[in-house]
Amino acid sequence: MNKEIAVIFDMDGVICHTNPYHSLAFREFFSARNLYPTQEDFAAHMFGKSNRYILSHFLGRPVADEEFLQMENEKESLFRKIYASHIEPIAGILEFITDLQHNGVKLGVATSAPYANLDLILSEVPIREKLGSVLASEDVIKHKPDPEIYLASAHNLDVSPEQCLVFEDSYSGISAALNAGMRVVGVLTSHTIEELPPCALYIDNYKNLSFDKIKLLFS
Repeated sequence: MNKEIAVIFDMDGVICHTNPYHSLAFREFFSARNLYPTQEDFAAHMFGKSNRYILSHFLGRPVADEEFLQMENEKESLFRKIYASHIEPIAGILEFITDLQHNGVKLGVATSAPYANLDLILSEVPIREKLGSVLASEDVIKHKPDPEIYLASAHNLDVSPEQCLVFEDSYSGISAALNAGMRVVGVLTSHTIEELPPCALYIDNYKNLSFDKIKLLFS
């Protein structure tokens, strides 16, 4: 291979299986407002979506500006309180990232979550020093499925989109990476294969992944 490879990870459902705890936080948030979404509602309208979309959808009206910031802070504070004692990386990801680093792969994280959530997870999952790009919701104007965050990640890593492989678990996240012109591995923590766009590969965890295996996706 002559070209460098970059691997970019989403965070929720990709580095850690956080979505059940986001569901708990949203349930508490919405129940205080006499709203009771089902798990099916969350699967369709929460996983991989921006907080602005989620709040506007379930409240049935646009949520913006200062009201949005207050509501987002309330919900994400609930999430961090609930999740703080449960942080655990998805099986095999630490070994996989170390293998990628040893083989000269450029690494990044691109999440729709706010930096406070990212900082919480990276305080317990020791990968920050390996990352050449770290982007969160505050870094973009347009959220997934728009490709902005992945195109910005490629720019930060000084690679073309064609050199990037993205790990994503949601329909909107996979769509964002595909819209950026990148290869995608679907992580099946939140959805089935049938519920996701076509990916180059699907995984349940990282136990059987290696640099040699992902290199084949570029051949």
